[in-house]
Amino acid sequence: MSELVLPTSEPRFVPYARARLEASDAVARAREFRSDMAARRSVRAFSADPVPRELIELAIMTAASAPSGAHQQPWTFVAVSDPDIKRRIRVAAEQEERRNYEGGRMPAEWRAALAPLGTDWHKPFLEIAPWLVVAFEQVHGSFPDGTAKKHYYARESLGIACGLFIAAIHRMGLVTLTHTPSPMGFLARILGRPKNERPFLLLPVGHPAVDCTVPDLTRKPLDEVAIFLEG
Repeated sequence: MSELVLPTSEPRFVPYARARLEASDAVARAREFRSDMAARRSVRAFSADPVPRELIELAIMTAASAPSGAHQQPWTFVAVSDPDIKRRIRVAAEQEERRNYEGGRMPAEWRAALAPLGTDWHKPFLEIAPWLVVAFEQVHGSFPDGTAKKHYYARESLGIACGLFIAAIHRMGLVTLTHTPSPMGFLARILGRPKNERPFLLLPVGHPAVDCTVPDLTRKPLDEVAIFLEG
């Protein structure tokens, strides 16, 4: 077991140089962003048209700006465009998903909840989308001597990072899907990730197909998702 390592110097701080907006400008920005994000949808019908790697890099760097427990940044994003690897991921994902939908692993209540989305075990988008981005949770890090270094709030931190990734992808005019084939251990094996990394989310990224459709859904209004306790 590693000895407790305490800070050897005082924390360093720098000025936070961000100009305060006028209230009207802040509201205008907030409304524009909210309106744009309200148009975001999860997409399962992708175009095979290519997406520049730079856009994926920028989305990952946006995700990596997320807050994290003790600033440990406990995430790894693996971006895949290789057709052979995408094929292996699709085959493995469909094997697991078929067991869920048809093999009795998925409870009837869960299948009923998914019914309005029209999903099944077929996942062709895993090959069609030009990029697959897999977010891995770093369950722990390592000290210089190789022993495990605890990560704090790793899953919560990664969840925030993935939210920023999704927002960045949408702002670029691209689409994605939060895909969670269960179980997901095959992703770590196929992508050769170390034992301290656990697959968290699989995000296909690309342009929507020309004939793409999405479920006709509505989102809860403000009064169903928020409570204000004002003085």
